[in-house]
Amino acid sequence: MDNAEGPVDWELAARIAGRLAAPGPVADRAELIALVDDLRDAAGRAAAHASAITGLTAADGTPPELVSTVLVVDRPRWALANAEVFAAMTGPLAATTPSSATRSAAALQVGGVLALLSGKVLGQFDPFTSHDGRGRLLLVAPNVLHHERRLKVDPSDFRLWVALHEQTHALQFAAAPWLADHLRSRAAELMTDLAGDKSLVPRVGELLQAVGRAVTGGADDGAGVLDLLSARQREVFEEVGAVMALLEGHADVAMDEVGPRVVPSVRKIRKAFEARRDEAAKARGVDRVLRRLLGLDTKLAQYRDGAAFVRAVRKDVGIEGLNAVWTSPERLPLPQEISDPRAWVRRVHG
Repeated sequence: MDNAEGPVDWELAARIAGRLAAPGPVADRAELIALVDDLRDAAGRAAAHASAITGLTAADGTPPELVSTVLVVDRPRWALANAEVFAAMTGPLAATTPSSATRSAAALQVGGVLALLSGKVLGQFDPFTSHDGRGRLLLVAPNVLHHERRLKVDPSDFRLWVALHEQTHALQFAAAPWLADHLRSRAAELMTDLAGDKSLVPRVGELLQAVGRAVTGGADDGAGVLDLLSARQREVFEEVGAVMALLEGHADVAMDEVGPRVVPSVRKIRKAFEARRDEAAKARGVDRVLRRLLGLDTKLAQYRDGAAFVRAVRKDVGIEGLNAVWTSPERLPLPQEISDPRAWVRRVHG
């Protein structure tokens, strides 16, 4: 990771996150080894199922099971991977390197957020930092174990279900090889604008977290952050949010539509998972504050709004009609089209 310049000491942020990350659930060595092996196997099996459900294949003909590099990680390793993503995405800010103390302070802020998120993310697809042409698919083993225990669901089914979501993301980027560069360019435009706005410098850590989560598959609460942006910055931020709603909603639909033939307890898993989501969304006190700071409530809305968009478009024009969205940047949904799928259908299909 290029750490010499920029507003954040990313290596320090990764170390802080690793130290602050909560320990995972207790398990003996044999159980942990079996968990890692099972997650890798689930990721391999999920790829073909995700392709069959979505109708997506890699533009270059790569088999579905080879479109991503699968990594089963712990919480500190997930935090390091995301520090690497943030470092890559914030390149336009390299010319605005502040003092060492300011970079360290921003690292503390970003590292704290990464530490908190590291205990909540089940999986993530990273299309931005690959060196071999394939994205990295990260499955966070302790979080998967924690959730399957808490939800009291079948472990094998749950692991495949989670892997289906992430392999759908891998297929999205493989079917649309321009998509990673499109999101990267939107981030670069926003970062360049932010670099020139001296009034935002005191809140650089907060802004980096917000922009980073928006572009890499997270979410942002929006309150306070959007108020700081210019009209053009806000437009780009919301444009990225619409794309992320599509990506997340599409993957959420895929992981359910695999059906009980592949994941026998899929309906039970979804019911338990949604109940847990709803319970968390109603949290009070410190939990509520943390959810707002981490953007988790907006993330939940992103899943549901995106899934509703995908289902409505498929109902109108079928899977092939929906998959037109992966053919060019111009066919990505606009922010207002996420809540009005027929407007997208009219614009793209006439």
